[in-house]
Amino acid sequence: MAHIIVVGNEKGGSGKSTTCMHVATALARMGHRVGALDLDLRQKSFGRYIENRRAYLERAGLHLATPDYRELPEASKETLADGENPFDQRLSAAISALEPNSDFIVIDCPGSHTRLSQVAHSLADTLITPLNDSFVDFDLLARIDPETGRVIGPSIYSEMVWSARQLRAQAGLKPIDWIVLRNRLGAQQMHNKKKVGAALEDLSRRIGFRVAPGFSERVIFRELFPRGLTLLDLRDTGVDQLNISNVAARQEVRDLVNELHLPGVTVNF
Repeated sequence: MAHIIVVGNEKGGSGKSTTCMHVATALARMGHRVGALDLDLRQKSFGRYIENRRAYLERAGLHLATPDYRELPEASKETLADGENPFDQRLSAAISALEPNSDFIVIDCPGSHTRLSQVAHSLADTLITPLNDSFVDFDLLARIDPETGRVIGPSIYSEMVWSARQLRAQAGLKPIDWIVLRNRLGAQQMHNKKKVGAALEDLSRRIGFRVAPGFSERVIFRELFPRGLTLLDLRDTGVDQLNISNVAARQEVRDLVNELHLPGVTVNF
């Protein structure tokens, strides 16, 4: 069976689609068969990213490893069982179609609570939650005491992950490996960075996730989207010399993939 990687966070602008694209492309470039789904049926940033890649490669006459992106199939009323949710059927059908030819399936979830996102979390073998390094985003995971900074208890997104874990346990599936990425870590605001870091470490011990460094705020990530490229593709497109920022960003991608501890994956880029 394919190993399912879900990238989720109920808040937009945290870098989910960028994370999806770089993880999926890195795995594909290492020779793994990678399927891709985008559950944000309105915006489809991850899907658009891969479509941009296909179009650019065709124009440029290049052949680069690319995830196998599929749209969710429509659900037919005639095929729905009594009480079955059509979104459940659509996601199940999409995964069933990808699984025979995939080692990994990377799923991007919308920045809101939806039925599709809820079901996808229960299917995750690995869950990646990108989080902007601020207490505004941290509030999605847990409530904190404003005076002491201590964690009071889990918040809405953590409760959804907890429910997904319970469903997997009831089905006899292995636990979700949950990784929270600290994205957009800035060089400044060291005091705030330390406070957010301490709160995350405290919460990680209480509700069971791993904390990992994600992507810094870099212009290059925004510039790559229109061509569907990742930092790993630059030299294949004629960029002989990477600048210091690009080299550092490439290392962030390497560190992230390495930190995921995915089965059968040896980072070689």
